[in-house]
Amino acid sequence: MKQKLIGLSQQYVTALQKHLKQGPRARLQPALALGRRAVVLGLETLELARIHEQAVAALELSRSRNGFLQRAEMFFAEALTPIVETHRAARQSKIQLNRLNDTLGRRTVELAATNRLLQRGIVRRKSVEAALKISGEHYARLLKNSLQLQEGLRQLTHQVLAAQENERKKISRELQDEIAQTLLGINVRLLTLKQEARSNTRGLKNEIASTQRLVLKSAKSVRRAARQFGRS
Repeated sequence: MKQKLIGLSQQYVTALQKHLKQGPRARLQPALALGRRAVVLGLETLELARIHEQAVAALELSRSRNGFLQRAEMFFAEALTPIVETHRAARQSKIQLNRLNDTLGRRTVELAATNRLLQRGIVRRKSVEAALKISGEHYARLLKNSLQLQEGLRQLTHQVLAAQENERKKISRELQDEIAQTLLGINVRLLTLKQEARSNTRGLKNEIASTQRLVLKSAKSVRRAARQFGRS
């Protein structure tokens, strides 16, 4: 690196001397080329200024009165142009970088906020899913219990109807037996009346009265049966 600086310093002296010899109309492209080499070497403004001061001293321009020093300053200003432009580009890049960093910071904050909202939404969704699951299980149990109750009620109804039917059959048999016995008694009385009607008129009246009582008893039994079947 040191050798490169020495070489650049020598090139600067040579180029400046040639520029001054060409007169006021000399072109400044050599100074611009030197400035670009300085940028490649990573030199800053002060380092190039030292090289210029050394060249001015080597050429003894401070003692000159024919305008060489002013023209040398113009040469130096042109040589500084690439460094200045590099600094300007660096500053612009830094500004853009700062803007990008600011934008990135805002985006990061927005993303964090969105992520928090998303996490809250996920938590709420899981809570709703858990509540729906619990509610579904609860309603499933209620439905199962309802079906069991319906089945129990159906069986109970069947048992009640079967018991009523059995009771009805029992009552029917009892009434049939009672009516049959009453009718059998009436038939026996009638046969007795038929035999006694030939000889005993008073006894006949008693038998007729007794037979009438049997008929009334049979009629009551029939009405009672009708009422019982009507209630059942």
